[in-house]
Amino acid sequence: MSDNKIHLSSSPHFTEGLSTQKIMFAVIFSMIPECIAGIYFFGIPALIRILAAVASCVAFEAMFQVITKDKIRISNLSAVVSGILLALVIPSTTPLWMVILGSLIAMVVAKGLFGGIGSNVFNPALTGRAFMFISFPAAMGACWFNPQTDAISGATILSQLKNGTVDASPDLYMQYFLGNRAGCIGETSILLILISFAFLALTRIIDWRAPLAMVATAAFMTFVTGGDVLLALLTGGLLFGATFMVTDYATTPVTGWGRVVFGFGCGLITFLIRKIGGYPEGVMFSILIMNCVTPFLNNITRRMYGYGKKGNRRPKSPNRIQEFDISTAKEHKEETK
Repeated sequence: MSDNKIHLSSSPHFTEGLSTQKIMFAVIFSMIPECIAGIYFFGIPALIRILAAVASCVAFEAMFQVITKDKIRISNLSAVVSGILLALVIPSTTPLWMVILGSLIAMVVAKGLFGGIGSNVFNPALTGRAFMFISFPAAMGACWFNPQTDAISGATILSQLKNGTVDASPDLYMQYFLGNRAGCIGETSILLILISFAFLALTRIIDWRAPLAMVATAAFMTFVTGGDVLLALLTGGLLFGATFMVTDYATTPVTGWGRVVFGFGCGLITFLIRKIGGYPEGVMFSILIMNCVTPFLNNITRRMYGYGKKGNRRPKSPNRIQEFDISTAKEHKEETK
């Protein structure tokens, strides 16, 4: 404090007693069912990919912090969360060296170079997956049902949805709901994803606004264009992304309305890519695109605490840290009474 001015950071300033480590542990706990299901459906290769992704993410984060002479923060478990998420959104047939390379991109490029946890602009796990998907499309596009069957494309059903050639039936809906199908390691069982969402939402680890807005938007757009809403929700990574990706603390808006707009944008872009884009799936790209918009959404939806809603005037400052004179604040407070 100097020159009769106050420097205020984003408010309000209170805590619920949750540490980063506790939050990350809760997220890890919520993903255990998806990990078990992935191992059950895809066998030992899925387990190996999960372990490789977690180990490499933790190792790369620790190595980067050592090189940059930063404090070692792997005990906060954020690297473990990124590793599990990365493993769950890739096929069980992905070569291990690709998994390690994706982990490097996730932890160093998407997270470390931006300043570490809380400073990254893009979701680390999705960034690593996007790099792998664009660099090695053939490997990332092949999803096995189980080690005893032939490899089939995980994008087949989405391509059929785009072309309107899906022969839907109650058995097909149930098969996709339970997870007995081709896909990425952790995205197949919608039942388990819904259970994870309920756990995270009820424990208030995540906020429901962005996931609901994303899923509702994608479902509504599918309905008005004559598509199969149930299959649109049950296929691909829509519900997985809505549960674990659009609820990321660092890369999504901090305000309620900002999260609603963020989820709406993710759902709309997902639908557009699925419907008219060159890729059968759009969840990954939609979330990464909306990550870029997060600072803007925070700026236009934030509320200045200490100012009334009526006649709310925001200090004209380009930075998130606001600076204003004490006398000006007192005068404005009198005006809003």
